[in-house]
Amino acid sequence: MLFQVYGPDAMYQWLGWVLVFCALIAANEVARRSKIGGIVCFMALPAGLTAYFIAIYVGVAMKADWALNNPTYTEMNGWFHYAKLYAAAAGCIGFMILKYGWGKLGKVNWFKCFPFIIVAINILIAVASDFESAFRGWGGTFVSSEGVTLMGGWFNVFNGVAGLINIFCMTGWFGIYASKNKQDMLWPDMTWVFILAYDVWNFTYTYNCLPTHAWYCGLALLLAPTFANFLWNKGAWIQNRANTLAIWCMFAQVFPLFLDRDHSRFAVESVNNPNVNLVISIISLVVNIAALAYILVRAKKQQVNPWTSEVFKGTRDFEQAIARAA
Repeated sequence: MLFQVYGPDAMYQWLGWVLVFCALIAANEVARRSKIGGIVCFMALPAGLTAYFIAIYVGVAMKADWALNNPTYTEMNGWFHYAKLYAAAAGCIGFMILKYGWGKLGKVNWFKCFPFIIVAINILIAVASDFESAFRGWGGTFVSSEGVTLMGGWFNVFNGVAGLINIFCMTGWFGIYASKNKQDMLWPDMTWVFILAYDVWNFTYTYNCLPTHAWYCGLALLLAPTFANFLWNKGAWIQNRANTLAIWCMFAQVFPLFLDRDHSRFAVESVNNPNVNLVISIISLVVNIAALAYILVRAKKQQVNPWTSEVFKGTRDFEQAIARAA
């Protein structure tokens, strides 16, 4: 078993997963369907939280008890969480610029490569964290600044390499469109091939490096945008992913005790077994190598550059997505 979801709290743990999954889907719908929803979720909320974070660290510098004992400070003080939150929020804002055609950026062709750039940055943040764990805990364990016991080893290296490969599985960098109803930014060439490779890689990252969060951010958070993309929001997976990621990061940063077994019956930890980590990391690497190989074979047959040209034209996913484009 991958997670410790057994015992007297199992019902609460499964209930928590369902609630997080459904809440993320609902929040994504609010954020994508209106300008006001997007502005509130990805501009107003991050701005308010930034003021809150600054206040906490000013309080810490002044040795104020309320700040020193604030869960955001004690449980979520690592660089990764802040980097991920602001990178995800930046992605959401950039996607709104593209789908609404805001300002000069929303109308120039070169800005269509922004989704690739911001997704690559998000992937690199996680890759750096994987390699950091390998360096700090090679062959053993170490305790993070947040008090979480982490392991380091070849599994971090394998999955870090898988993440680097995953960046090159993004094809058709300039094939970005707005949907006819302006609710979505579409990337039709981002089909099930990339989504599968990304989901496997990112789940493995959370499992390796976020063992107390992976039940939620490695499963519920990944499956929510994938579920929406395949059932009713075809072609908008990356927008769904950015929206749900930013919302989850803000929630987890402010309410981290939801994920703490000492304070919450909803909390779940991975089994923290190096052999399990190694197996899923190898699977992640193999899946991403296979995805990139498939992309390169398609590109060669079509005699196109897979990163500047769309290589999945004619596939069911691509055609369903492009049919929604304005």
